Amino acid sequence: MAGRLAAFLKNAWAKEPVLVASFTIGGLAVILPIFSPYTKYAAMINKATPYTYPVPVRDDGNMPDVPSHPQDPQGPSLEWLKKL
Repeated sequence: MAGRLAAFLKNAWAKEPVLVASFTIGGLAVILPIFSPYTKYAAMINKATPYTYPVPVRDDGNMPDVPSHPQDPQGPSLEWLKKL
């Protein structure tokens, strides 16, 4: 099986090296981001970022779930990102 694959790749490289190189680069572009350390941090940032952002509302004092200021800290902390 491995011999047939090697023969196929050798033959393909001899006939169309540009196609073989482009498929190799394309395959690596799909596979390598999985092993990148940046993928881990991007996933952590995406998890901490809220999907909905607060809309400014006039507080009449009877709204306990609305923050008093839009920049009040809520949800997961991003201190780990500042310490990198």
